Amino acid sequence: MTLEVRGITIANRLEAITTALQQGEIIAICGPNGAGKSTLLAALAGLLDVDAGEVLLDRDPLSALPPRKRAQAIGYLPQSGEVAWDVSVASLAALGRLPHGDAGKFAIASALAATDMSDFAARPVSTLSGGEKARALLARVLAGTPRWILADEPLAALDLSHQLNLLKVLRAQARQGAGVVLVVHDLAVAMNHADRVLVLDKGRLAADGKPEDTLDAETIARVWSVDARWLGQAGERALVTQS
Repeated sequence: MTLEVRGITIANRLEAITTALQQGEIIAICGPNGAGKSTLLAALAGLLDVDAGEVLLDRDPLSALPPRKRAQAIGYLPQSGEVAWDVSVASLAALGRLPHGDAGKFAIASALAATDMSDFAARPVSTLSGGEKARALLARVLAGTPRWILADEPLAALDLSHQLNLLKVLRAQARQGAGVVLVVHDLAVAMNHADRVLVLDKGRLAADGKPEDTLDAETIARVWSVDARWLGQAGERALVTQS
């Protein structure tokens, strides 16, 4: 299944973005503040109207799909972790099963285990720390067993241990055939953990391809206005800025 954008434009935010994403990969969306990363992710989820172009899920216009079918295929984790009701962690995760119309107890238990939230299942969401709530919200997405996982800065509220665990969980999801699309600010995370990187700059697609090609020193200088170089071996690279 492909998730494809064809020339999508949203006034003052995105301009003529075209790309086709494949399942089984981790795709990182990178770029400076205001580049359009969150906007592109929301458009991929079908949550924004576009002024031109279209988003397609396996060649079908996303806008034409029934909401339930779209929600079964795409799990979206926004940057803001707002929860309207003070439900338990288990109840929050169970909301991920609503598009499927079933309890999905095994899927919920697996999602809680994957996010290290099983011991918090009975806890009210209001009692969680920021990082714990972020993991609970991710459990809700995983419980829905979507074919596409779209997450906006999912690492931001997590400590180092849980960041690494989350990256392992998302890699496992990709190996099982899901498409994983992440908005990422940390270029080292994108370089070391993504299969593909989309670089946005002022609403335009500045680069699209393998991390070593899209996050090279020339692109970083052009897009971020920073002189930098990579140290270390593949999968263990660190970005060093030049003084």
